[in-house]
Amino acid sequence: MSTPLNGKLVTVFGASGFIGRHIVQALSQRGYRVRAAVRRPDLATHLQPLGAPGQIMPVQANLRYRWSVDRAVQGADAVVNAVGILAPSGKQSFDAVQAFGPRAIAEAARAAGISYITHISAIGANAESASAYARSKAAGEAGVLETLPDSVILRPSIVFGPEDNFFNQFAGMVRVSPALPLIGGGATKFQPVYVCDVAEAVAKAVHGDLSAGAIYELGGPEQKSFKECLELMLEITRHSRALLPIPFRIASLMAKVMQILPGAPLTADQVELLKSDNVVSDAAVKEGRTLQGIGISQTTLATILPTYLDRFREHGQYDAHRPA
Repeated sequence: MSTPLNGKLVTVFGASGFIGRHIVQALSQRGYRVRAAVRRPDLATHLQPLGAPGQIMPVQANLRYRWSVDRAVQGADAVVNAVGILAPSGKQSFDAVQAFGPRAIAEAARAAGISYITHISAIGANAESASAYARSKAAGEAGVLETLPDSVILRPSIVFGPEDNFFNQFAGMVRVSPALPLIGGGATKFQPVYVCDVAEAVAKAVHGDLSAGAIYELGGPEQKSFKECLELMLEITRHSRALLPIPFRIASLMAKVMQILPGAPLTADQVELLKSDNVVSDAAVKEGRTLQGIGISQTTLATILPTYLDRFREHGQYDAHRPA
């Protein structure tokens, strides 16, 4: 039985992406109408089944073209920005997408009479970082809060789920490589967070349940090192591979060569990011600016990873019920 519509319209930028599609589903389940603002509406048809007929409607929008952003927020009651890139590609640069884009969305929302937006950033956003990704994330946050000070910023750690770019990528490497790289020795700490938990936090923010102007840090119940994440992935996919420690300096040189190629698995900027832990801060825990603090139960890796990594086993999903 579908949830009755509540009469409110939410524009979600980046709705067709990994995190965005789960945000769309969380909002539609609460009765919101969703305007899915994406660069290619023809590639967003997978969003339609997430709601009732007519509840989710795509609209073309590109953060590099302000008029399209203005059009996308026209008549909306709330706005969510879930646009993000892991590496620049063509005109989709860090500055355009993650620094200037969020400010443009906030300015358009303000002009439309909306008092705040919900903005997805990332743990590690830092204006002083050596990483261009982290600097652009910090610039995006600043642009949003300077324009609409009551906006809610959500900073997740690495996000896992069926379409993630972390566990799926390394599980895919297992098929073709006898070893997996441990950048910097694999000591970097993560606090992987389930994508549906992030989407739930967004829904709470849209509903007005989170503090105005606050920055929340979203992590799962466990902190795991890079090495421990790969070991867990190998255990679930039932593969045995050598884990090869690679010093940061060597990894950076390798990445600079690889990033020339299209679809490079690693960039020098990502190596720079791995030099810092990606976990929820003590201050956020103390002040309740976490999933637990807003009443969301954190989902464990062990609960979810087997549901989508089983396809990487020797016999795919048919290995799911075979003894390890």
